[in-house]
Amino acid sequence: MAMFQRGDFAKLCEANGMLIDTLQAEQFACYAEMLIEWNQRMNLTAITDLDAIYEKHFLDSLLPAWDVPLSGRICDVGSGAGFPAIPLKIAIPSLEVVIVEPLGKRITFLNSLCEALGIHVELVNERAEDYAKTHRETFDFVLARAVANLPMLCELCIPLIRKQGKWIAMKGANAHSEQEQAEHAVQMLGAKFLNAYERELSDGSKRINLVYGKVKSTPKHYPRPFAQIKKHPL
Repeated sequence: MAMFQRGDFAKLCEANGMLIDTLQAEQFACYAEMLIEWNQRMNLTAITDLDAIYEKHFLDSLLPAWDVPLSGRICDVGSGAGFPAIPLKIAIPSLEVVIVEPLGKRITFLNSLCEALGIHVELVNERAEDYAKTHRETFDFVLARAVANLPMLCELCIPLIRKQGKWIAMKGANAHSEQEQAEHAVQMLGAKFLNAYERELSDGSKRINLVYGKVKSTPKHYPRPFAQIKKHPL
């Protein structure tokens, strides 16, 4: 496979049914520029090559929407520098997006970024397990990209999804073994596995997005405090 160049980005999006217009292309360019600039002051990403940012951050963030039609209210748990939520908001402006990110300095970056891009995203400087106490079962979709292993991640994400909503766990090559490890937790929290969508980046690395459906309400005592989740995963 030929190495990815940022000029390939819009073409690949179009090939997968997602048109990137001039304004959106400018927003992605602004995002990349700000990410590189702010990264010199705070640790936002290990990826600083422009082509790699377009493939391994922007393209990667949009992959779930190529396979699952995203709409309504979405929550990005542990968004870091805004992935996947901000690329999704740029590409699908109708999405109502909430980012839950515990690190204050990242929220500072995201505030400046959203202002520069001219987009509205609700930024919540809180841990997911605390946010779930007041916002449980309010989202159509919850996404998490490389935040924690799946058995732990289940408990942070599934309580936030409304019944009939979906959770998309964005994973790499180990996705299927993590999926097996998390089976019990997923069931206990009221969800079920629906599908896995696999794609390959230009360097051969795998991106596997696991999609779960919420079939019943999550028991009230979940999520537990993070120390418990970490020490005793479901």
